[in-house]
Amino acid sequence: MLRLTELRLPLDHAPEAITAAIVERLAIPAIDLLGYTIHKRSYDARKSSAIILTYIIDVEVKNEAQLLAKFVGHAHVKATPDMAYKFVAQAPEGLTERPIIVGFGPCGILAALVLAQMGFKPIVLERGKAVRERTKDTWGLWRKNVLNPESNVQFGEGGAGTFSDGKLYSQIKDPKHLGRKVLDEFVKAGAPEEILFINKPHVGTFKLVTMVETIRQTIESLGGEIRFQQRVIDLEIDFDGDNRGQVRGVKLASGEVLRSNHVIVALGHSARDSFAMMHERGVFMEAKPFSVGFRIEHPQGLIDRCRFGKFAGHPLLGAADYKLVHHASNGRSVYSFCMCPGGTVVAATSEPNRVVTNGMSQYSRNERNANAGIVVEINPNDYPESGALGGIAFQRFWESRAFELGGGTYAAPAQLVGDFLARKSSTQVGSVEPSYKPAVNWCDLSTCLPDYVIEAVREALPAFDKKIKGFAMKDAVLTGVETRTSSPLRITRGDNCQSLNVKGLFPAGEGAGYAGGILSAGVDGIKVAEAVALSMIQG
Repeated sequence: MLRLTELRLPLDHAPEAITAAIVERLAIPAIDLLGYTIHKRSYDARKSSAIILTYIIDVEVKNEAQLLAKFVGHAHVKATPDMAYKFVAQAPEGLTERPIIVGFGPCGILAALVLAQMGFKPIVLERGKAVRERTKDTWGLWRKNVLNPESNVQFGEGGAGTFSDGKLYSQIKDPKHLGRKVLDEFVKAGAPEEILFINKPHVGTFKLVTMVETIRQTIESLGGEIRFQQRVIDLEIDFDGDNRGQVRGVKLASGEVLRSNHVIVALGHSARDSFAMMHERGVFMEAKPFSVGFRIEHPQGLIDRCRFGKFAGHPLLGAADYKLVHHASNGRSVYSFCMCPGGTVVAATSEPNRVVTNGMSQYSRNERNANAGIVVEINPNDYPESGALGGIAFQRFWESRAFELGGGTYAAPAQLVGDFLARKSSTQVGSVEPSYKPAVNWCDLSTCLPDYVIEAVREALPAFDKKIKGFAMKDAVLTGVETRTSSPLRITRGDNCQSLNVKGLFPAGEGAGYAGGILSAGVDGIKVAEAVALSMIQG
């Protein structure tokens, strides 16, 4: 097949316009076009009055070899690359050792699935509950102010991505097309087929729940084992005199010890007790930068009109998103993070007496508000404590402060943008109804985060208003705090995906500092699963 890129057509083009564009690009008779599939569809909305759809299309034609020769060196006509996933190994008969995976978020799920497909029968240990039980606990915080520290937005089957916008795109380099493997498996599990070709695919929480359950059943049917409410409290490691170790297994809170020389730690970025345990056991890790800030909410219609103009509401465009960056005069970068069109701001803490926010959307993206994190980059020099765990101490301090400003009930502190910019406390809701549950407490957010963060956000909001008119509207809502943008540390690994100083220990995914979202975490899970499989065969 041939792959054609940069086929550009008007938003409201007729279906037959694609065929005409292919025939024109290849300069062939229409009869020579045997068929086509859309590999990717995106839109260019830089001119809201003339939005353009851009296609990448795989075509089947007569005389393919001759056409390829004709278009040698052409930037937008090439042979379709082979994107089919190829397993790197197959478990040998009689293999008695089973790899252990700690964590069953996107990274752990894909690692377990691929290992199971290769015949390695992994054992998965998840500290939280199965996804439907976990959903009930999560709603318990949102509706009743009751937090379960082991079953919440952060912990449980599906990981933090389950309660999110379900974004399935990433900017990672992916030469082996592992992202396609992730999307293919999601479609098999019930995701809409459109995620394979639209530019910014998403699935939303309700669809993710069913998909996660289906993939779990597939893993189990292949001999894998998933054990819920199994918190790992220690690693069994044999160290030599040079602080070089070999992992031998894991110890559970129940006292049970599971033996394996191959352990994947696919932790989320909120597994703070696990980070502390591994640090105490001598596993090498280091502090890394992340970002903190607030959630901001606007009417979704405002964003739609600013981005799409007269095409706002078009079914091919859906709810509009945005991506904004501002370099503040104090040297800090401020940017929008995890933008959720037509979604809600959610309570995302995993520890008692702390408030954390995140954003979530359903597949329909039809809630009244748009929300996004407006966050500021920080680095290890900003942390109150030195060492690998310094970022966690930073997070905890400001999450506790948010709990205090929220009134000590898991309500979140909130302020109208107009009041935030005017440096005065908010006392009541304006025209934008905040979506955060269980509640918000109107206040002054200026003491909710460090001064340099507050000043950078104050400078950024008017700058963003120049790009999206109305972004700094006085009744837009800021809700605090967004502190879990990414892991505050990295469990550093080598080229073989193993810990720098503990053989057989494979740090993976977002908590280890190697991913930033569902798709990239899934890709990293596959990459690490492949490394484990090769290690188990080669010794």
